[in-house]
Amino acid sequence: MVHVSATPVLALRGVSKRFGAVQALTDVELEVHAGEVVALVGDNGAGKSTLVKTIAGVHPIDEGVIEWEGEAVKVNRPHDAQDLGVATVYQDLALCDNLDVVNNLFLGHELRKGGLLDEVGMEKRSRELLDTLSIRIPSVRIPIASLSGGQRQVVAIARSLVGDPKLVILDEPTAALGVEQTAQVLDLVERLRERGLAVILISHNMADVRAVADRVAVLRLGRNNGTFPVKGTTQETIIAAITGATDNAVTRRQARTTEVSQ
Repeated sequence: MVHVSATPVLALRGVSKRFGAVQALTDVELEVHAGEVVALVGDNGAGKSTLVKTIAGVHPIDEGVIEWEGEAVKVNRPHDAQDLGVATVYQDLALCDNLDVVNNLFLGHELRKGGLLDEVGMEKRSRELLDTLSIRIPSVRIPIASLSGGQRQVVAIARSLVGDPKLVILDEPTAALGVEQTAQVLDLVERLRERGLAVILISHNMADVRAVADRVAVLRLGRNNGTFPVKGTTQETIIAAITGATDNAVTRRQARTTEVSQ
C-alpha cells in the first residue's frame, strides 16, 4: 500500500475559466496526493479537457488558486507546469512514427556528450526506464510506427517520466485500445502509483476507472458534482452524478427505503 501524503501535490481552489461568453469552469475544487490515482469523469462538454489544460498551463485560470505542494503558484504557460513537475500525456500521443523508441523518449530532452548526441547513454536509460515500468517492447531501436496501439501508449507515458514529474495527467489512455492492450496500460498506471506519483486519469470507461482509481471526481457542466472513493461507491451513484440524474435506480431505492422506515 502506497502512503498517501497529507498535503496534496496539486490542489485547485475555486478555479474558474471562461472563453468569451462561455463559462467553461466554475469554482472547481480538486486535490491529488502523491501515490494516488484520481479519475476525472464527466460527459462530453463537462469541462474535463479545459480543466486539464489549466493544470498543464495551456489555458491560464481566470479566478481561483492553484496550489502545488501546499504553496500557491502561477501556471500561465506549459513551461510553468513542466517546471513544477506536471507531465501530460494527451490523447493524440504526439509520437514521431519515423523515429525509434529511444529518440521518442528523449525528444526535446536529448542527452549530449562532448557536444554530440549521447546515443549509448540514451539507449541505456531507455532500457532502464522501460524495465522499471515492466514495459515489454521488442527493441528500443524499433520505429514507433511498427508498435501496437498499447505499446505506443505506454511509450508515450514512459516519455512523460523522463523529466521526473510528480504529477502525471493521462487523457483517455485506453480509448482506442483492445482488452489486452488496455490491461497493459492499466498495469502501468498502477506502477506509477507504486512509484509514489500523483496521477489524474481522464476516462469514459467506468471499468477502467474502478480497476485503478482511488477516488473519482465528477465534473458536470463545468462544476464539481461529487468526489467519491472507489471502494464502497456503486457505479450507479457515479453515473447519476455524471448525468445529473435525480430519477435513477439509486434514488428510487433510497425513496422506497425511506417510505418503509416511515
